[in-house]
Amino acid sequence: MPSLQSMRALPRVVIVGCGFGGLEAARTLHDEPLDVVVIEKTNHHLFQPLLYQVATAGLAAPSIAAPSRWLFRHQPNVTTLLGEVCGIDAAGRCVHLGDGHAVPYDHLIVAAGATHSYFGHDEWAADAPGLKTLADAFEIRRRVLTAFERAELEKDPDRRRALLTFVVIGGGPTGVEMAGTLAEIARHTLAGEFRRIVPSSAQVLLVEGSSRVLQAMPERLSERARQQLEKLGVKVRLNAMVTRIDALGLEVREGGADGTAVRIDSRCVIWAAGVAASPLGRLLAQATGTDCDRAGRIHVQADLSLPGHPEISVVGDLAAAMSHVPGQEPRPVPGVSPAAKQMGRAAARNILARIAGSDTQPFRYKDWGSLATIGRNAAVADVPTPFGPLRFSGYLAWLFWLFVHVYFLIGFRNRLIVLMDWASAYWTFRRNARVVPDVQPDRD
Repeated sequence: MPSLQSMRALPRVVIVGCGFGGLEAARTLHDEPLDVVVIEKTNHHLFQPLLYQVATAGLAAPSIAAPSRWLFRHQPNVTTLLGEVCGIDAAGRCVHLGDGHAVPYDHLIVAAGATHSYFGHDEWAADAPGLKTLADAFEIRRRVLTAFERAELEKDPDRRRALLTFVVIGGGPTGVEMAGTLAEIARHTLAGEFRRIVPSSAQVLLVEGSSRVLQAMPERLSERARQQLEKLGVKVRLNAMVTRIDALGLEVREGGADGTAVRIDSRCVIWAAGVAASPLGRLLAQATGTDCDRAGRIHVQADLSLPGHPEISVVGDLAAAMSHVPGQEPRPVPGVSPAAKQMGRAAARNILARIAGSDTQPFRYKDWGSLATIGRNAAVADVPTPFGPLRFSGYLAWLFWLFVHVYFLIGFRNRLIVLMDWASAYWTFRRNARVVPDVQPDRD
């Protein structure tokens, strides 16, 4: 098997993944006397919190993505490789790529992220795509927009009704944001553009298996989010468990295991219900003898390294990590982007400590709060302060959500473009990224 050749005079740190955790880890090692290699299966870093905006035609892909090589252009100690990691040789300290290359390492940070979980029903993926990558966003955008186009041609009222029924499964932040935006598209963006259908007659359903949306937020904000969704025209179905998905729609059981089975005819179903760690996690667990949780996340030590392998750290959605704050019981770290960033920086600092012969530090997560937007002038926010949590909703929360997301975007150009696109959409209701490559085929 060929090996990637390079000078090994400096310690080599290999970072798998260029998401939030991997990017922050590489940036933390800026100007350090290290040979840093970043391996990513795509050529870009993606700002995932705004991916749903690409899926709903509000933003173009380049507005929330940046080429990985461009990000590290001023960091000469970083080499970027495009490839997919298919195996890790922990004993030989080597990462194997799908094209046959092998990349040796002295220290390894695995930040491979997460993928969709269909809870044992992977066959649902074809009819209910999830949203994790740009390819997912393009596919969802195509399905949403072409559903209206097909409805314009459809003469049968039942088939037309199914085409104009959009179902989002999962009441977390992605599901809530997606459902609210779909309702705005139907009621405002497409108004007056069709001659045979009335886009505002479209139904948008949000299906959630638990008793409320936004489970991670306080109950008061969760209820406020539900109210704002219904005000936008979204029908929220709680305690509704999905039991079947096919090309013509889905079945849900309402009211628990003994509830009533209901059939929903829909030609556009979007999955936002489950998250699982990257398959690379189980490969790494097998190579190191480490345990995984049910979601495939690897159990790490306090300093984010693996038991028996201090040279390997796992960060982000792939890590089942705990936050170790002095004087408090360890708490699970949530799978959110601020946590991934903090873990990436902590893992990089601990590598520097090991190289210097110093003690590593346990990871301490700083909670910056939770935000979710529902739609135009509607959002909820839960922000910790020294005086207690600050919880608010509505227009002020929406403005806060907007400026926080713009601030954390990569690059000045992206911030400017996103602000301009959002300002235009706010005043005109237009969504300028409504181009699709082809027409959705009829799956009936």
